[in-house]
Amino acid sequence: MAKPYLVGITGGSGSGKTFILNQLVETFGKDEICMVSQDNYYLDRSLQPKDENGIENFDLPESVNLEEFASDLAKLKGGEEVRRKEYTFNNKEKEPEMIVWKPRPIIIVEGLFILSHEKVRSMLDLKVYIDVKDYIKLKRRIMRDQVERGYDLEDVLYRYENHVMPTYEKYIKSHKNDADLILNNHRKDSAKKALEVLNGFLKSKIASSNK
Repeated sequence: MAKPYLVGITGGSGSGKTFILNQLVETFGKDEICMVSQDNYYLDRSLQPKDENGIENFDLPESVNLEEFASDLAKLKGGEEVRRKEYTFNNKEKEPEMIVWKPRPIIIVEGLFILSHEKVRSMLDLKVYIDVKDYIKLKRRIMRDQVERGYDLEDVLYRYENHVMPTYEKYIKSHKNDADLILNNHRKDSAKKALEVLNGFLKSKIASSNK
């Protein structure tokens, strides 16, 4: 197999990364694509940095083991298999699974800090930034954190104002110009058109790797 082609996908919290990633995974076969999420590299809750009110801040680079993330990506790019225990975001009802990532022609790398972290950014062959309006991101964040992670509304809004947005401005939005492709996800129809272009490009990369 030719050297894997790494595609980094980032955007603010609630930008719709999960939707975009699911669409990509559904388009390609399991032997063609592998998806690695930065989310599985969060430090244990007891090790999370806290703000001035003593509340854990999961939205800082220090909240994630980015060095280990970069190391595992290098292994995958070099043709090695990587195993890691799933991070369940304090969801006591969910039993963590052992995730196995195998090298594939296309490796999708997603996360908040993939452009701000130099080691990770330097490994990416294509950098994609998902752009979406702030009020849409907030709505998605509320829905996700209440339904999937069991946080109450007051907690979600506090974290959004004090953690999420400052991080977005400093570590994510500031690297927008480092992206090779900006994907407009304000509406599903616009995202669909951009995905068609991205899918066509990635299929051409897979075809080239099979020659």
